[in-house]
Amino acid sequence: MEKKKVAVPLVCHGHSRPVVDLFYSPITPDGFFLISASKDSTPMLRNGETGDWIGTFEGHKGAVWSSCLDTNALRAASASADFSAKLWNALTGDELHSFEHKHIVRACAFSEDTHHLLTGGMEKILRIFDLNRLDAAPREVDNSPGSIRTVAWLQRDQTILSSCTDTNGVRLWDLRSGKIVQILETKSPVTSAEVSCDGRYITTADGSTVKFWDSNHFGLVKSYDMPCNVESASLEPKNGNKFIAGGEDMWVHVFDFHTGEELGCNKGHHGPVHCVRFAPGGESYASGSEDGTIRIWQTSPVTPEESDPVPGNAPNPKVKAVADEVYRKLQSLQVGKEGNTVERG
Repeated sequence: MEKKKVAVPLVCHGHSRPVVDLFYSPITPDGFFLISASKDSTPMLRNGETGDWIGTFEGHKGAVWSSCLDTNALRAASASADFSAKLWNALTGDELHSFEHKHIVRACAFSEDTHHLLTGGMEKILRIFDLNRLDAAPREVDNSPGSIRTVAWLQRDQTILSSCTDTNGVRLWDLRSGKIVQILETKSPVTSAEVSCDGRYITTADGSTVKFWDSNHFGLVKSYDMPCNVESASLEPKNGNKFIAGGEDMWVHVFDFHTGEELGCNKGHHGPVHCVRFAPGGESYASGSEDGTIRIWQTSPVTPEESDPVPGNAPNPKVKAVADEVYRKLQSLQVGKEGNTVERG
């Protein structure tokens, strides 16, 4: 009998409490980056390819439920149980501004043009802050039926989506009118909502179901039942041919997007998986867990038909040299706790 290959992830230590959110930056001239949110109140920035720790953002006084990077990975944002969302310099770790709220903030997202920050939480109000006028009052979009769990921008920042902790479905708001234009119906509250890199799909996880929606017309494209309750799902960004899901069984499952067939199952976490996300190039994906670790898994080798059709598309050593040099500079600017190691797990 052929021995099954076991995936060996990079294991990223450093958080002392559960990891509840992960976010990859797009690919920038300096490479790509991974930011993690944890109940230990300190978001962490890592090299997205290697998992190496770059810095820790210190300043929150409560659990951080969400964190994200802007399109250029120059600024970070975080949403916290200390009733604030913070804006950070992602190169130095300095706090640029704290946006005060009246209750726990659960979610935050930069607009694609990087000029605005969207937040939502227990107040049931979506707020849009102008990052060019940090002291200006935010635009408020209310009438959310419940405490907000997830937020995202789509359609070139013309539309925002949100889901609630205790209410089913995803609501889509047209920012020109401030009104709900569509509700994506689900049977359970949506715990994860991701807009694909190319803007074509919205991937949602609710209960034991993962759904894919057309992000232009909002029709349901695919719906698959999962082997357990899943908290998070992510679509492979390059070919769109597979997706991952993680949840209460502590495993990271890989599925075929077109058929729903399970292609693989990665074991290693010692607690429920709260968040999964594909890296922007699709070559790897990360999972965050109740056990306080982040694990970075390599995507299975693709067949020649799936790989890039451009001949001679080998990695550019100059680009890698620049990325390495920037990483060395970032290392010299590290903030926060030392000793957040990465190991083969």
